Amino acid sequence: MAVEIYHASLTLMEHVYFASREVGILYETEPLIGNYALTYALGLCNAPYHWEGPPRYKLDLGPLNERGLYVTPGTFIPETLHYAFSQFNAQTDSYYSRFDQNAIGTDPGKKARAANFPQSGKIRMLGRESQAHFFLLNLQGIALHLPDYIRLGKFNSKARVEWERLSLESEQPKEREEVLDFLLNAADLPSQLRTKMRAFSIYNLYPAPLLSRCHLEGEFWHCKSKTGKSIFLPVGMRFGVDVIE
Repeated sequence: MAVEIYHASLTLMEHVYFASREVGILYETEPLIGNYALTYALGLCNAPYHWEGPPRYKLDLGPLNERGLYVTPGTFIPETLHYAFSQFNAQTDSYYSRFDQNAIGTDPGKKARAANFPQSGKIRMLGRESQAHFFLLNLQGIALHLPDYIRLGKFNSKARVEWERLSLESEQPKEREEVLDFLLNAADLPSQLRTKMRAFSIYNLYPAPLLSRCHLEGEFWHCKSKTGKSIFLPVGMRFGVDVIE
């Protein structure tokens, strides 16, 4: 089957929030979308609605490696990126309350249990109409449903996705050196690319760090968009679920 590579343009239709950095009472959303989250949002894999066990990355994403499917992280376009700020207060509204250690007590005769979640603070979200892009690699050319809309973040916010299938300049990848302007997942890169990484910036996130402005030497797919722009994607990327677990 022919290799298919898609470029996806994503536009936020609602503010998107997930806590990727905490500074005091400020909970910030970094300007990126993790590729594991994108993969779930696109419906390429599914997790049960109720789950109390450990993370399911290996169970859910591992089969996609066998099917030759891979999604890169979402990279925001700086010119379109903006933020929205909000406050939250999850404290009780009961008639009686008092401050205990790491908790707010509402029963005069009972000590409150510590709460492992913030009860008040401020959040910085990715603002509506911010735009990002990512790539979908379908190395076995299997039939796919490419959704026009997906949901993202803690608030299940709506985003629109527009797809463009890129043309491959050659079915065979070629060795070259490139500086990439989109994010990569460090755990998903093949070992030969990790050893030939000249420079990069890093976002330290769970479950794997994301790399920006990567200067790499190795094999790349050479693609072209409808506008004639050349795009180079590293060969060998796959969900590194065996590395992170």
